Amino acid sequence: MNKYKNIIKLLFFPILILYFETVLKVFIYDTVFNIGYVYMCLFSVPLGMLFYLLATGFNEKINKILFYSIVTFLTLYYGTQIIYFRIFNTFTTFYSIFVGTGKALAFTDIIGSALLNNIPELIVVFAPLILLVYYRNRLEFNKTNKTYIIKIAVSAAIMQSAIVFSVLSSDVGILSPSYLYSETFLVVESVDKFGLLTTGRLDIRNMLKSVVFALEPLPWEYVESEEPPANQPKEPPPEEVEDPVKVVEYNIMDIPFEDLIEGEKNEAIRSMHEYFAKVDPSKKNEYTGKYKGKNLIFITAEGFSPYAVNRDLTPTLYKMQEEGFKFKNFYTPLWGVSTTDGEYVACTGLLPKEGIWSFYKSSDNYLPFAMGNQLKKEGYVTKAYHNHYFDYYYRHLSHPNMGYAYKGLGNGLDITETWPESDLEMIELTIPEFIDNQPFHVYYMTVSGHLQYTFTGNYIAAKNRDLVENLPYSDRVKAYLACNIELDRAMEKLIQELEKRGIAEDTLIAISPDHYPYGLTLGEISELANKEIKKDLELERGIFLLWSKGMEPVEVDKACSSLDIIPTLSNLMGLEYDSRLLMGRDILSDSDPLVMFSDRSFITDKVSYNAKTNKVTSLTGEEIEKSYINEIFEEVKSKFKYSAMILDTDYYNLIFK
Repeated sequence: MNKYKNIIKLLFFPILILYFETVLKVFIYDTVFNIGYVYMCLFSVPLGMLFYLLATGFNEKINKILFYSIVTFLTLYYGTQIIYFRIFNTFTTFYSIFVGTGKALAFTDIIGSALLNNIPELIVVFAPLILLVYYRNRLEFNKTNKTYIIKIAVSAAIMQSAIVFSVLSSDVGILSPSYLYSETFLVVESVDKFGLLTTGRLDIRNMLKSVVFALEPLPWEYVESEEPPANQPKEPPPEEVEDPVKVVEYNIMDIPFEDLIEGEKNEAIRSMHEYFAKVDPSKKNEYTGKYKGKNLIFITAEGFSPYAVNRDLTPTLYKMQEEGFKFKNFYTPLWGVSTTDGEYVACTGLLPKEGIWSFYKSSDNYLPFAMGNQLKKEGYVTKAYHNHYFDYYYRHLSHPNMGYAYKGLGNGLDITETWPESDLEMIELTIPEFIDNQPFHVYYMTVSGHLQYTFTGNYIAAKNRDLVENLPYSDRVKAYLACNIELDRAMEKLIQELEKRGIAEDTLIAISPDHYPYGLTLGEISELANKEIKKDLELERGIFLLWSKGMEPVEVDKACSSLDIIPTLSNLMGLEYDSRLLMGRDILSDSDPLVMFSDRSFITDKVSYNAKTNKVTSLTGEEIEKSYINEIFEEVKSKFKYSAMILDTDYYNLIFK
């Protein structure tokens, strides 16, 4: 009888983990039973055995406390992750939990709404804990003998090693189990492949690697120095010889990579020198320096999308779209930490590192290509503003590091505290601080477009409700549009003030979203777009408004993304920068387009590749060779890898300072 009891106790935690993981996959993913489910089941066994050892290795009282502590932790962990995913379309990481929990708790209305909307899921998650508490008097918590504990521990270790070996041996496909387990940290894909708990372990490993990297880079953490893809020359391209009159110039700086490589003893840093020395630089072009010496206003607009631009509803934004550069294939990928990662990409031209807050981490790094730092060197007045709490996402650290005098709610921006706050009021309050001090560069992070999109819990939506009341949309879509009307009114006010001073023609305004409006459901986004939007790359189609009064409209068909904003603006402003050291590309140059997504999907001028579904869509009508997909994927992998290494090593500081 005791033997069977021990077996039941031993199987309890693996079965409980399997239950939670299955519940999560049913609620979150389209497909439950795939190869990932197999790996998840396998990983659940040794981990469950570990929990068994923790809950049976002591006296009865301690065992009972540990047992219920483990079950409670698992319940809260899975429940929290499901709710978090419902809000942000991704899972939170331990880094975000440790660094940002206090800030997130400020959004109690959003959290409360998500809890109410997901009561069935929470009931299913909490059911085991409720039952275990109800039947607590029937449970036994006897201590397991030492010999049995050793046997279980050894068995768990052997099983774990065998499973890991199996995963590392499975390297078939672009997002292979081996790649996801050992080379990167993609939280949504990892949960699908290995389960939430194993992903949590990989998350902790990722955090520790960052700490170790900051102290002393370890050679085995990096792929050996790589030969560049076939389309990347080892030396900068030679000048074109067909036209002896035409001189080809590149956006590069005088960086002695050969000397740096020769003198570098650290293998990781040397591999970076070798990589960047071989990257294809972008050519200067007809737009180089077109706005040199002009004022620049750069805006990251919360939750903005192309579907919020309407001739009648948002006429100023519509005018900017139609009269400026019209980027017809612009994307705003959703990254792991939504808003702050979206800002980081747009403001630095770098890809965020998974599992951490890249912008916050970058606050100790040298960022020479951030527009604030570039234009400050040119004698510009450089200011940044955010109309919510100044220290949210630690912007009070990251934004001054980009060269800005920064203000937000709580450190000098005396804006009315509502939820969300008004973009229009922010513009009205801040214009006097810079408009008479030319040349100026101002950066805004707006908040009026933030979820929740309701008329009861959203001040801006309620404020502009009358303007959308009669539109043929559902209430949440109307609320979303009402929020974006505030951004439109803010831009109207801004342009009016520029025109009053006669400097609208001397000011370039750039606006892009931080992410698509994930506060709307897929059906609501389709309703807003007036077409079916599927859960694929099309969902992350964005908008980039680039406008100056009196300019000739320019249509741009090239695929591009928020990653390309910094090199594009740098070229337009005639700034000296090195295009090899940024992960984006000048959109207006003849560089080949490359849009990269967090799951390693990509779009080029030839193909749209969805890494989740392994779907290849030719954009030219020609057959796409597998070798081409593999080549671009290797390039994408390298960009993610070396972008993370720039962040971890403070690489710009190493080569410029």
